[in-house]
Amino acid sequence: MTTTDLSDRAFLLIGGYGGIGTALAHRLTESGASVTIAGRDSAKASALASEVGGQAIGDFDATDADAVKQAVTDAAAHHGRLDGAVNLPGSILLKPAHLTTPDELRQTLDVNLVTAFNLVRAASQAMRKEGGSIVLMSSAAASSGLPNHEAIAAAKAGVIGLARSAAATYAGNGVRVNAVAPGMVRSPLSAPILGNEMAEKASTAMHPLGRLGEPADIVPAIMMLLDPAQSWVSGTVIEVDGGLGNLRGRVKV
Repeated sequence: MTTTDLSDRAFLLIGGYGGIGTALAHRLTESGASVTIAGRDSAKASALASEVGGQAIGDFDATDADAVKQAVTDAAAHHGRLDGAVNLPGSILLKPAHLTTPDELRQTLDVNLVTAFNLVRAASQAMRKEGGSIVLMSSAAASSGLPNHEAIAAAKAGVIGLARSAAATYAGNGVRVNAVAPGMVRSPLSAPILGNEMAEKASTAMHPLGRLGEPADIVPAIMMLLDPAQSWVSGTVIEVDGGLGNLRGRVKV
């Protein structure tokens, strides 16, 4: 249970019913905040919104700039304000560049980078008078040379560049833009990979802290960045990755 007090604050979660998004929605409402959950699957968005007493926007395509703009407008209108927005869509494509098709590359960029760009474009304008916080999801793959991650690494590195540039652009309006870079997290998204015992063991071994992440490991970093008490934090990337991005090896001393 978080001790952060976000009473009377309102947040929009794009793609918010996945593993991290679900944990985040519950933590936000436990802190007194109101949430809007937007995603492709109307049933999942509505179910989570019902659980947390929030608003749902279903049948929603975050790669559509107009749809994202409308979601931001609807969330702000429903709650009477918009204090923060988090972009949570993601994908995992583990292929070397020469085996990645043009369609797979475009889809990876669309899901991970274009959605983030669309949220920055819309939310920065909705928050330009009162300020607010935009949080984007990058990955440890963006800064580490992981084999067979070329497409996802390119997309997630783009998210970091987007966050830093947008943070500079909108700082004068009190809009903060930051990113969180997780390692491998157990979630519905990673389930097809981690369902393979050998792949799970290999992924676990890559993380110096000796275990895979859980959604609950990532949520505190997002919560910190959304917290108005952190009003002097912008243009940063918080790595929550079990040491994957910066450490090498695992020993006991």
